[in-house]
Amino acid sequence: MIVRMRERVVAACDGASKGNPGPAAWAWVVADDAQAPARWEAGPLGRATNNVAELTALERLLAATDPAVPLEVRMDSQYAMKAVTTWLPGWKRNGWKTSGGKPVANQELVVRIDGLLDGRSVDFRYVPAHQVDGDPLNDFADRAASQAAIVQQPAGSDLGSPEPPASPDTPKSSGHKNGRSAGSKSSRRSGGSSSRTIKAKFPGRCQCGRPYAAGEDIAKNAQGWGHPECRTAEAG
Repeated sequence: MIVRMRERVVAACDGASKGNPGPAAWAWVVADDAQAPARWEAGPLGRATNNVAELTALERLLAATDPAVPLEVRMDSQYAMKAVTTWLPGWKRNGWKTSGGKPVANQELVVRIDGLLDGRSVDFRYVPAHQVDGDPLNDFADRAASQAAIVQQPAGSDLGSPEPPASPDTPKSSGHKNGRSAGSKSSRRSGGSSSRTIKAKFPGRCQCGRPYAAGEDIAKNAQGWGHPECRTAEAG
């Protein structure tokens, strides 16, 4: 069923893979005039890579929106965005080969997206993922894709599905309505919203110089993400 809006559609899409490759899913969400989630859909992919999930999410969003209406797509996947905005023209000129002469990965998906983009106005906007005060539409799509990847069941507004729960990578105290904090349990940790923590998706290094591991609790500080105790010391 085609989503029809008046002048401009603002939407987000995201994919998830629990293991990369692993149980995967895609999701998209369309905003209303107040930039709040108005309609959404998510679906399972079985075992797939994160890149396949991200591209499928974009394909499903494009197929579900009116090609005659300008579309803004918010994404947190640099790969999917560059694939269709930067690399695609060269791939087509090279007979769907990379600059190194190798076959383009996920070619069937990219070809379908190319066809869906033909003749329509689409503005791609990159938004960072899993931010405490990040883009609410991207956060919604991320949560929907993560939930669908876990349960491997379709969901969406047309199915009467409830709003997807927070994913393990989403800031725990993020209130997902209009991007404002709802004061959830984690906001009580160490005394307020500035102490919100998430589970690190990838290993990294704190401003103190010590590393942190994937899955470890981290908190936002002035230089990025790091140990919660380092953020607390900085604030003090």
